[in-house]
Amino acid sequence: MSFEIPKRYRGTVQTLNVIPFVDILFLLIIFFSLMGQLLETEAPAVLLPDGCDFAVAENQMGAQVATVTLTRNEAGRSDFAVGAEKVTGADYEELSGRLTGLIDLCLKDLPADKRIVTLRIDKDIPYAEAQYALAAVAKSTATDIRLAAVKESSVTK
Repeated sequence: MSFEIPKRYRGTVQTLNVIPFVDILFLLIIFFSLMGQLLETEAPAVLLPDGCDFAVAENQMGAQVATVTLTRNEAGRSDFAVGAEKVTGADYEELSGRLTGLIDLCLKDLPADKRIVTLRIDKDIPYAEAQYALAAVAKSTATDIRLAAVKESSVTK
């Protein structure tokens, strides 16, 4: 038994159009690269002080409204963020004002008893720099502050 190509198909070349596949591939690359940047900014890793075991109760996980994060970058300077919004400033006084504005923006539609700010600070940040985040929370319309902590084994570096 031999395989023979029928006469009507002989001499024709079958090609596969890969242009739509390449278009989809580029769209997926763009989508995942953008989402990777957003996810990285939203939850930067925070290193906790020694002896800190665990903080956030499971019933409070969804109750977080505004989160202020303070971490150390590669250059040795402190990075501030409110939610996914990174905050930079020429000096710490200006930075504190920007933090206050972003916190108030996050809390503006909530009743007074629900205006809670979760504060996440890296263990390597000195109080001299963390005080500006605390001052921003104090100046804002927040009525309560919670300190967030995560077990060090669950923090990805």
